[in-house]
Amino acid sequence: MHRIVRYLRRSRSAVLHPTQFLALMLIADEQPIRIGEIAARVPCSQPTATTTVAALEEAGLVRREPDPVDGRATAVVLTEAGATTVADSGRQAAEELDKLLHRLTPEERTQVLQAGDLLDRIARDL
Repeated sequence: MHRIVRYLRRSRSAVLHPTQFLALMLIADEQPIRIGEIAARVPCSQPTATTTVAALEEAGLVRREPDPVDGRATAVVLTEAGATTVADSGRQAAEELDKLLHRLTPEERTQVLQAGDLLDRIARDL
């Protein structure tokens, strides 16, 4: 499983550090999200999360805005370019995974997809 994830990460066209990529995906799923929450969920240190968000902001993929719950705090959200990057990454990962699956027999593909469903169910219970 780790080899497949590494392969998919290496094959993506975006030039993002793995921590930036993970943070971008998290922001897409959880926006608006505070930097402290990004640090806890990626996981990484608070300074690393701050640096990561700054790099994503400089690349035009995210922006900071007042937290809707507590206007004194800052939250991070995707920009349009960030949303496009997330969509493109997902599409590219799906295409790469499809290439890998087509190396298998139809029966093996079915087994892999069933195993994926089971792993997804287990992951949701964590």
